[in-house]
Amino acid sequence: MATDKFEVSLKKLEDIVAKLEAGTLPLDASIKAFEEGVRHAAFCNERLGEAERTVEQLLRKRDGSFT
Repeated sequence: MATDKFEVSLKKLEDIVAKLEAGTLPLDASIKAFEEGVRHAAFCNERLGEAERTVEQLLRKRDGSFT
């Protein structure tokens, strides 16, 4: 579900980075790939933030400290 979408987005981001690092794309295609990569990076970052908040909530004791 959300994890599957995260994994798919992360894989696409990795593929985009590899293409850009290869330096073989024309400028217009590089810009388009970079824009797509930024979208995937933002999506992944948001999902990681959600996961971190969930873990923090699960670990938080009643007094507000962590176990």
